[in-house]
Amino acid sequence: MTTDVIELKDPDFRREVLEAEEPVLVDFTAAWCAPCRAIKPSLEALASQYKGRVKVTRLDVDDNLVTAQEYGIRSMPTLLFFKQGKVVGQIVGAVPRAKLESAFQQVL
Repeated sequence: MTTDVIELKDPDFRREVLEAEEPVLVDFTAAWCAPCRAIKPSLEALASQYKGRVKVTRLDVDDNLVTAQEYGIRSMPTLLFFKQGKVVGQIVGAVPRAKLESAFQQVL
């Protein structure tokens, strides 16, 4: 199955997120995180629905400690919305798809 979610690594973060023209959602996640797995299908669906308007990315905090520490990520999932290189929204924890979609609409 193809997905519209971009898998990030520390070296890609500046280019893919901070320098992006469109708003970007970064899903700070971990393979062992059950709530992260719970919201994954909703995020993938929204990534497809908002393709071209909001870039959806995923960053594994265990493999990319530099970026996770830079943004003070303590709980997973943490979703940060970026616009013009700045954090403009945050969601911590597994939330219903409707709340995720509302957050997408707010960054547009």
